Order: sequence, then C-alpha cells, then structure tokens
Amino acid sequence: MGQGVLTAGFHRVDGALHCEGVPFDRIARATGTPVYVYSAAVLRERFARLDEMLAPVPHHIHYTLKANANRAVLRLLRSSGAGAEVVSGGELHRARRAGFTPDEIVFGGVGKTDDELREALAARVQLINCESAAEVRRLDELARELGVVAPIGIRVNPELKLRSGTHEYIRTGEKKAKFGVAYDEAVTIARALPGMPNVRLFGLDMHLGSQLSRIEPYREGTERLVALCRELRAMGVDTLRYLDVGGGLGVRYDTEQMPDLAKFARLVLPLVKETGLTLLMEPGRFIVGNAGALLATVLYRKESGGKQYVITDTGMTELLRPSHYGAFHRIEAVREREGTITADVVGPVCESGDFLALDRELSDVQPGDLLAVHDVGAYGYVMASNYNARRRACEVLVDGDRFAVVTERETYEDLMRLEVDEPTWRNA
Repeated sequence: MGQGVLTAGFHRVDGALHCEGVPFDRIARATGTPVYVYSAAVLRERFARLDEMLAPVPHHIHYTLKANANRAVLRLLRSSGAGAEVVSGGELHRARRAGFTPDEIVFGGVGKTDDELREALAARVQLINCESAAEVRRLDELARELGVVAPIGIRVNPELKLRSGTHEYIRTGEKKAKFGVAYDEAVTIARALPGMPNVRLFGLDMHLGSQLSRIEPYREGTERLVALCRELRAMGVDTLRYLDVGGGLGVRYDTEQMPDLAKFARLVLPLVKETGLTLLMEPGRFIVGNAGALLATVLYRKESGGKQYVITDTGMTELLRPSHYGAFHRIEAVREREGTITADVVGPVCESGDFLALDRELSDVQPGDLLAVHDVGAYGYVMASNYNARRRACEVLVDGDRFAVVTERETYEDLMRLEVDEPTWRNA
C-alpha cells in the first residue's frame, strides 16, 4: 500500500483494496462515485497518539474543523476526548450540532465579523483567539453590549522562517503574514487591557502553518510564547490559563517524513510545564489526512499529442489540492490489472487545471475500473465545489466491517435550492 496510509485503515485482501473490513468496490456499488471514504480506526489511532504524547502536561486537543467538518467525524473525535477549534460562525454551528459544549470550543480566525463574535460570546466558548488590537477592542465593545466578559487569547506571530518544502499558501507564522499580531504588539495589547474591562486575557496562541514535519519550529515558537508569558506576568497579568501551540503537524502523502512525536514531547513539553499553563493543541490534517480515500470511476482512456489520459468522473471539484497546491496524492486501481501506463489522471471539469495527477504511473486501467485517491481526509470535501453545476459527492464512514453514508450525495434540486424564482425588486 505504500507508506502514506496506515495499514490499520487501508489494505488489500485477495488483490482488492479495502477500508478496514469493507471492500472499496462494495462501497462504490452502494453509493456510486465519486465518494469519500473515511476510516474510523485511523481517526481514533491518530487522536490517541497525540493524546498519549501530550500526557505529561495538562492539555486539551482541539480538533480543527477546517480540515474536515463532517458531523460523523466530529462526533467520533469528541467521543475520543477532543474539543473543537473553529474559524467561522458556520463551523461554530457545526461544532455545536456535533455535540461539542461551549467550554470545548476555541474560536480562531483572522477576520471574524461582529455577528460571529456575538455568536461566540453568546455561546460562551472557551476561548476567542484574537489576531489584532482592533479585534480586541471590538470584542470589548460587543461583550459590554451583551453584559459578558470575553475570554480571549492573543495569537502571536512567532515570526519564524520555515524551510522550503511548505507551500507558501500554508505558511502562517512568518513575518508579514496576515495572521496574528507581531510579537512586540502583543505586549502593547496586554498593557491596554486594564482599560477594557469586558475582555480577560486567558491565553497565548501561535500557529506556524500547515504540513510541518520538523519539530524545531514548534520549540522555537513555544520558547517565544514562554518568554512572552514571563514578560506579561512581570507586568502584573495574572489571568493566563492556556498556552496554545496551534496545529500544523504534517502527514505523509509521498516521501515526506512524519513528525517525530517523541521529539515533540522532548523539546516542547518541558517548556510548557515550566509555565504551569494548560497546553492547547489544534491538529486537523494530522488526525484526518491519512484517514480518507476518494473513489473515482474511469470513464475513458484517451491519447492526444503522444500523451495518455485517464478520464474519470472525479476532478478538481472533489479534490482541489493537486490543482491549487500542486499536491501529490497516491492513486491506485482498486483491483489491479497486469501492465502499467504513464498518464495524466484528469476529471470531467471544463478547465485545463482539472487533474488529480500528471504523468503518473499506474495500473493499465480500463473504462469502468475504480481508482482510489489516497490521503484525502483533510481538505477534500471541505474544499469541494459545485463548479460546472456538479453535485457534491457523498461521504462514507467505515468502522470495522460496516459502513454508513454520513453525507448524502447532493441532488440537482440542492444545486438550485437557494435561488429565488420570483425576485422581489427594490427601488434605489
């Protein structure tokens, strides 16, 4: 199966790919394709590994919904002990519907609207991570209107330069990033807090970026947060409860190194322990990335200009990452054939950028065969679109030898549900 997928979740039996105890072709027959398939075993195992690694310090893992917000996935992770990290009012609503209580929810995001801040305050979430001095001031005003005190964290930009290999779109902790506040500005915000009685500073937060395999940036960033904690305490700030190191731990798609969790514990946890604060962590991709596969049906084989194409019913509307990030996802036939080809694996969308893989060697698949695109648990369905009026695919959760549809495939009526047949015109 290769190294990118845990064998606990995906493997071959008598030559046919399975998710846990269920053959992929059994799922495809029941649901059609495209279909996202998630392994409950991988989800539980990844969460348990993180929880065990963080055990030496008081901690709470807040799974970040932006990676995969499926309600069945959220319920499974909550039952394992996870909290939630949300970045929009919609994600807050999803988290509540999945059963997360307000004190299990951290609300982040660089551009929260007044409505979203009011919703977070009304829900009494555990923490609102603020990303500018203006946001802190606005939150104080809104909290005063509602007669509450806002529990805030300051998202500090650690201003670390990451090594090449992390896509520029998912680096968030470098200097001049739109995220967080400059390190020195965090002190300025803290000094102004006595004049804002409706906010209370409970946390210091950072987020380095996404798909990180090296642990040293976490150590360096945590060192900066710990130093800031000392400085704020010296100023008289005595309300701090949480040190939030964000998420960003990477997964293996191809040849990447998996993060060394033992090294994380060795380099980062002692720094947290000396503060006496509770460690918060916000993983997303690490938990769900390798837990999902996307099943596609081969529609046609085609040769053009000396190049081979495998045309499938699945493309950039189901998995944007190859087109948007140049991301690599392993692709293999659910049932292998003799011989191999080198081809572009493309979808049906009317865009030249609609591809799943370029110049990829794979089995000599034929029309009607199933392909499995691996490691799509993170940033698959959540980034799906209706471009070309395509219906979003269904999602399936596998648990042992059983499976269930946890999101139905959209219908044509769903595509037009919000459109107004007879608009009500207003005068200027």
